[in-house]
Amino acid sequence: MKKSAFLLIAVAFLTISSTKQKVVWLDKDLKETKQSEALYYRNVSNLKGEVTFYFKSRNVYRKVFYASQKLSGNFYEYYASGELKEVGTYENGVREGNWKLYYKNGKIRQKGRYSNGEKVGVWKTFYKNN
Repeated sequence: MKKSAFLLIAVAFLTISSTKQKVVWLDKDLKETKQSEALYYRNVSNLKGEVTFYFKSRNVYRKVFYASQKLSGNFYEYYASGELKEVGTYENGVREGNWKLYYKNGKIRQKGRYSNGEKVGVWKTFYKNN
């Protein structure tokens, strides 16, 4: 009985310890900094797969995907209030394909295309109509 109780406690402790993630505090340029100077944070130390960045207020700031330490895949950025701000795709660390930028009210502010990190073609800008 004592052995099974000890084993149960040990397993619970190891489970809790392994799920706790390191908080990495970030400045305005997403560089590591002290918590007192941070604007954002993330809960993972390595940049691999899906990584979510947060405002200090705990709202999502960005959802991005990394491969080989470079942005690669879908990119989502949000206003501090939670509304979608920008959406697009990265390939090998540079912007690619169609991108859209939004006003806080959810209407499109700008849309266009990137090729190898450069804006190409016609970019449409939409006025903010209440």
